[in-house]
Amino acid sequence: MAKKFPDTFYNPISIIGSVVSLITFIAFIFLFLIGIFVPSTPVYFGIVTFIILPFFLISGLLMIIIGVIIERRRRIRGGEVRHFISVDFNNPRHRRGTLIFITVVVVFMLSSAFGSYQAFEYSESAEFCGKLCHEVMEPEFTAYQTSPHARVKCAECHIGEGADWFVKSKISGAYQVYSVLFNKYSKPIPTPIKDLRPAQETCERCHWPQYFFTESKKQKTYFKKDEVNTPWTISLLMKIGGGSPEMGPTAGIHWHMNIMQEIEYIANDNARQEIVYVKTTDKQNNVTEYFSTDNPLTHTEIDARQKFKVDCIDCHNRPSHVYKPPTSAVDLAMYLKHIDPTLPYIKKVAVEALSYNYSTKEKALDSIRYVIENYYGNEYKDIAATRTETIKKAVLEVQKIYSRNFYPSMQVTWRAYPENISHMNNPGCFRCHNGKLVSPLGKQIIKDCNSCHTILYQGSELSPKTLTTTGLEFQHPEDIGDEWKTTNCNECHTGE
Repeated sequence: MAKKFPDTFYNPISIIGSVVSLITFIAFIFLFLIGIFVPSTPVYFGIVTFIILPFFLISGLLMIIIGVIIERRRRIRGGEVRHFISVDFNNPRHRRGTLIFITVVVVFMLSSAFGSYQAFEYSESAEFCGKLCHEVMEPEFTAYQTSPHARVKCAECHIGEGADWFVKSKISGAYQVYSVLFNKYSKPIPTPIKDLRPAQETCERCHWPQYFFTESKKQKTYFKKDEVNTPWTISLLMKIGGGSPEMGPTAGIHWHMNIMQEIEYIANDNARQEIVYVKTTDKQNNVTEYFSTDNPLTHTEIDARQKFKVDCIDCHNRPSHVYKPPTSAVDLAMYLKHIDPTLPYIKKVAVEALSYNYSTKEKALDSIRYVIENYYGNEYKDIAATRTETIKKAVLEVQKIYSRNFYPSMQVTWRAYPENISHMNNPGCFRCHNGKLVSPLGKQIIKDCNSCHTILYQGSELSPKTLTTTGLEFQHPEDIGDEWKTTNCNECHTGE
């Protein structure tokens, strides 16, 4: 049988490489066709098709080249005369071999280009980010799927456009792969993320700050932990403000945006919850510094400490990965009637069932069922006997709340990731608006409810029939006198 390739090709390494490349290429084509015609494929399907198989294909081709080089050197050391490759197109063997070679190279280059693009696209997908390292990223991926950004790719926020941040992300990703493979990652994953790309380059591609203006209505219903689960509704008019002077007032919540001034701060902790210094600089370069009355810093200390420039993520720090505390999650489920609020003490029992420190998810789900069913079986035997389905539905909903907000294997709960957008169960706004940050001239960063919102209604109606436009003074659902004026909400409302 006539040889169709140069003599140096016929060596063990090159032959093995050829077999590997051929099998890999056939497998790639097969899986690629499956990906086209099958609407839903497993998460690892894309990894195998566009990352693992191309790696073996390239390795096989490199083995062919290496084998030829080694075989050529071996023959030269044996005294054989060095022959340069010559192609004679009058020779049918040469024409056939050249045609085969060119065809293989073209097909390989096209498939490599396509495969590289597909690999890039897949590595940027939410599925790749969320499911590849299932245990590590399960909390983030689960929360992301029910977030307002569920249709936004992870990379659009965490990386954004441009080659420089793309390269930085891949370098960081390489270390993350190493951490997962050798179990070196933290539990929970620490936040805020170091060296996160500024929000002006990511968030503001969709959320244009010049169009943040006027007010926005927000309503929340809470349920007390008494026998009848007394509801308490508060309706607020949030003073968004802060946009462009041409569109509306620049006061209000979005005054903090870096439009009319720049704000910097220093925090005493890695989570940036204890802020001890704030500096504002307006467009005329007028500077105001605020020092903590509890822990004042000297200018030498200020110069030596890391300062953070305020942007969207300092307040909207959980835009896609929110883990609700038990009280908030149960309140919402009761308001939506997923948990029947007519079950006596259901708010109290459900929150208690969620607040235990369970070692595994399986134990948690089983214990939640036991706690709720056992409570009604002991305390309300008639209800346990006549409203079995209602209790069962409540159990399933509380288990669902746990599955979405608690991850024992990663030590993730709402405690691990405080949310700064409010001030009920975490310091949030009170990190700065606590009355303890004061300028040398006595100017305070105020702690005043009406600076951010106007109370339109507060009371026991689930759906208020009338709202006031003049605003109300805050009334605490429980009679605690004026204690609420000096005590931050999160000091009592711990989420449990």
